[in-house]
Amino acid sequence: MNTVISKDGTKIAYNQNGSGPVIILVDGAFCSKDFGPMTGIVPLLSKNFTVISYDRRARGESGDTKPYAVEREIEDINALINVSGGSASLFGISSGAILCIKAVAYGLNIHKLAILEPPFVGNKDNKRPADAVQQLNQMIAVGEQGSAVKFYLRKVIGLPAIIVFILRLTPNWPKMKAIANSLPYDAAVCGDFNMPKEQVSCITIPTIAIDSKQSPTFLRDAVQGVASALTNGKRVSLKGKPHDVPPKILVPALTDFYNS
Repeated sequence: MNTVISKDGTKIAYNQNGSGPVIILVDGAFCSKDFGPMTGIVPLLSKNFTVISYDRRARGESGDTKPYAVEREIEDINALINVSGGSASLFGISSGAILCIKAVAYGLNIHKLAILEPPFVGNKDNKRPADAVQQLNQMIAVGEQGSAVKFYLRKVIGLPAIIVFILRLTPNWPKMKAIANSLPYDAAVCGDFNMPKEQVSCITIPTIAIDSKQSPTFLRDAVQGVASALTNGKRVSLKGKPHDVPPKILVPALTDFYNS
């Protein structure tokens, strides 16, 4: 494990594997360098690239500095870019994909961008509370991490109650609670869940927007919306599970893209 200090003094913990062009992996909610889909991607992708996997602030071995702003997470990515030679490509999943879009639009020195199902699904019928960030912060402030996890899963993501109940019975639940302090940050990154068309359309670097063929229509439509707004990008649909593509299928597609 390595660390780098971000612009505001926050310690960011990361792992570096492999050699070659640098790719930074950006996780979505509940995930870290040691937990989540990126752990299966690193061993395969690092056969051809230098792969940086890191703990986003308030997760794992990284620190946290108040007050939070999405710009602080962009600065975290920039710190990783600088410590890795000054330029890199990005791959982000879910809310991490949205953060990647914002980082590229911000003007960081990024060569190529690959994103998997950024959840630009809107807020039809106002099902997601407009004050989700505030509610999550209040729960965390009084030590109700479990309540914050349930709130995020039910009210922000919109999972059925039965799925959340089942998750509470799995070994992953304590790991999800351990990352709960970062949930307001993911909610802030996602905002109103509408695609920031100006940010997306200003991206000129090569970009692929990936979706799983088994994902819900609203997620697949979101990926198509991003691909249509990009000036130098395309949609790539792969065989997988809902909101997930297995590494053995995903990594060859990423390798072809980053090597092209």
